[in-house]
Amino acid sequence: MILDADLTMPPEQLSKFWNVIRTGKDEFVNGSRLVYPMQREAMRFLNLIANKMFSLIFTWLLSQRFTDTLCGTKALRRTDYLRLRSGWSYFGDFDPFGDFDLIFGASKLSLKVVEVPIRYANRTYGETQISRFRHGFMLLRMVLFAFLRIKAL
Repeated sequence: MILDADLTMPPEQLSKFWNVIRTGKDEFVNGSRLVYPMQREAMRFLNLIANKMFSLIFTWLLSQRFTDTLCGTKALRRTDYLRLRSGWSYFGDFDPFGDFDLIFGASKLSLKVVEVPIRYANRTYGETQISRFRHGFMLLRMVLFAFLRIKAL
């Protein structure tokens, strides 16, 4: 399981992810911050717009509904993670956060993906390491690379 260290999602919610993984029905659990209302300062407006844009692109690109591709909370089995990690170079080696690597990899391995809504709160620890524009362009580049691998073949 992956949990962002800034505690924007309370660790107490990880049990929802564990409950999904332990059933064996789904193999990759992606958190979604964009289902429940979030605290006022939890996400900047441009970040919200970018997240929604990436969700639409991923839904089309992977033929799987995604509502939040950049939520840092995810869960998968260790064996699936090791298989996924061994193929990361297929989609390029420039994901600054690992979210796209995990999602693209799960799709490539045909893992059963499910999203779990989480309650997203204001940051309680640390400062953001995200540069909206620099990292945003890196992520767009990765999407283009994935498009060439998935749809343009």
